[in-house]
Amino acid sequence: MESTGSTVAELVQARWGDHRPGLRFEHQELTHHQVAAGAAARAALLADLLPRGAEPHVGVLLDNTPEYPLWLSAAALAGAAVAGINPTRRGAELARDIVHTECRVLITERAHLPLLDGLQLPGVRILVTDTDAYAELLAPYAQARPEISRAATPASRMLLYFTSGSTGAPKAAICSQGRLAAAGQSLVSHFRLGPEGVHYICMPMFHGNAVIADWAPALAGGAGVALRRRFSASAFLDDVRAYGATYFTYVGRAVQYILATPEGPDDTENPLRMGFGTEAGAVDAERFEKRFGVRLVEGYGSSEGGAAIQRTPGTPGGAIGRGAPGDELAVVDPVTREECPPAVFAADGRLLNGDEAIGELVNKGRTPFEGYWRNAEADAARLRDGWYWTGDLFYRDGEGFLYFAGRTDDRLRVDSENLAAAMIEGILARWEGVAAVAVYAVPDPVAGDQVMAAVCPRAGVSFSPLAFAEFLLSQPDLGTKMAPRFVRVAREMPVTATNKVARAALRGEGFRCGDPVWWRPDPGAGAYRRFTPADESALLGQYRAQGREGLLPGSHGPLPPTRA
Repeated sequence: MESTGSTVAELVQARWGDHRPGLRFEHQELTHHQVAAGAAARAALLADLLPRGAEPHVGVLLDNTPEYPLWLSAAALAGAAVAGINPTRRGAELARDIVHTECRVLITERAHLPLLDGLQLPGVRILVTDTDAYAELLAPYAQARPEISRAATPASRMLLYFTSGSTGAPKAAICSQGRLAAAGQSLVSHFRLGPEGVHYICMPMFHGNAVIADWAPALAGGAGVALRRRFSASAFLDDVRAYGATYFTYVGRAVQYILATPEGPDDTENPLRMGFGTEAGAVDAERFEKRFGVRLVEGYGSSEGGAAIQRTPGTPGGAIGRGAPGDELAVVDPVTREECPPAVFAADGRLLNGDEAIGELVNKGRTPFEGYWRNAEADAARLRDGWYWTGDLFYRDGEGFLYFAGRTDDRLRVDSENLAAAMIEGILARWEGVAAVAVYAVPDPVAGDQVMAAVCPRAGVSFSPLAFAEFLLSQPDLGTKMAPRFVRVAREMPVTATNKVARAALRGEGFRCGDPVWWRPDPGAGAYRRFTPADESALLGQYRAQGREGLLPGSHGPLPPTRA
């Protein structure tokens, strides 16, 4: 029952009359037909709610409940676009996301209403899904059929999903109906996903991973969908068994969290066929397959669609793969624009020439990049000199296989969320005790980055880890991933000849510097304590175990003496 529509709307319409199980969530179950009918009702409601002449944009501020895929499907039928609103954003930054994407309707639930308190959202109609008023609003449209609007074309906007740049606020990347449908159909073909499968969606649906790599192929292949409101490592295996899940996607540290749960003698007794995602790390992927009998396929796709890497037979451990057909990928020095030399590895697999082999991944060929919403400056920065610049660091071996190495400049990728250092700096700068602050990335022992901050206290002020932690907790717009893991207390901030903060110098030293460093051993804890040589030794052991020690600057020498 696989579909081959050229738009998401056609894929939604094709499920009308399909009475197989289509969507499961907690104790609810809908058939594919019921999902299509629910989407039709919401599309008809949306047509009446959107002001004439307004951009057809709908903000969705929801956990992974059935309303999320229903509104995605409804927007497709109506020729509208869904802006995924991140519930970890706060205050004015959250309001900015909604207003910037020109959402005239915002779909939310009662649990998230406190986030909207006091926000200025002019002209935005807010619908709260788990209320009687919402049910009454939908009731007159219950008999609607999934008719496709004339506005629903392959080129029409389908998604506006936020991705952080190196400076300023997050940018809303555009994904059209045609590109999303093609992505779903490509994964169906590549992984042989079909109507007999069940796709478990436990990653947040405001993120491109869950929609593009999990929901879209389920829709294209006619597979069922099972939703988890929020990711839970402890509930993962129970959910997989209860829903009969055969496929799931992951990002960042999710795999590590699952592996941290207690092992059982029957862990391999599950229906999963595979997991698809990014940044699990080769060591944890191997552990996952050994424990659960499930192969993890690591992939890479630029959030904006400008470059993709596919894993093929013979891909070495730790590598992502080679460029997708049609892409002309290269790893280049962003200053000289020359291609970087191939990676050189030690016998144990460590990267020996990271300084010269690591560069930015670019696509010199055609690109499906569709731009950012109302951000011509960001478009131009992404497409420079006829190339698509991913903003991601890679290195390439002698056979052409690509390895992910992190983010460029002041971008950070924490638990698969892209953060802009400048935004975090703006928050930390409010602390009364600080004269200067810089935020930058240090590699995470498993995948992505951790946040490090260098702070210069004001004259006569001593750094208080307790006061600093309390300050962080009091900031309403400090997202859950933004709080620094490491804090370097510097006497003076290193600067360039033009008096700009020398971020490269800070990143080059990381937590192995001569200044006192405070850290949180548990990323989720609020308390900071001194980072000692014993802490460093234990942490370096984690990097070695994951094969990532070579990404650390200065990882082969002793810890510099710490200034008092």
